[in-house]
Formats: sequence, C-alpha cells, structure tokens
Amino acid sequence: MTRNLGQSSLRRKRRSRDPMAAYDSLPAPLREWLSQAALPWSPASARRLWSKSLAKGRTPEETLIFLSHAETRTLARDQAAVKLEN
Repeated sequence: MTRNLGQSSLRRKRRSRDPMAAYDSLPAPLREWLSQAALPWSPASARRLWSKSLAKGRTPEETLIFLSHAETRTLARDQAAVKLEN
C-alpha cells in the first residue's frame, strides 16, 4: 500500500517532531507560500532555505521567488526520474 504517496522518485523521511508546531513557528509569508506549494515541504527544509536566502541579503519577496525556483527544479528532476522508470 502506497498510502497516497503517488509515483515519485523523491525520498520519504520520518518526522522527528510535531510537524504542526514546526509549521506554526515559521514566518507568515513562508507559511502562506507553503500552503500553495506543489510539493509537501517539511517545515525544517523550508526554514533552512528561507534563512539561507535571507542571510544572502535577499528580501522576503525575493526569497519566495527563490523557493519557487527551487521547487520547480525539484519537480523537473522528479518528472525526469519518473519517466525513466516507466
């Protein structure tokens, strides 16, 4: 049983803490972006990219664009891997 995980080459990970508490602690713009994201981002990975991007001097708006590009690259990589499996 795949438990509604679908067909994907992306790794699956077990959570080590309460995902809702981690999500609730994220900045509001990041939570809003995650609510519309195509991939099921973990709060930890989203926070890590958010923090790194802001540390590089990007604005929150530029950081959201950066996250969208990262998601697009991941989706393209997964799509290519799924096509190879079929």
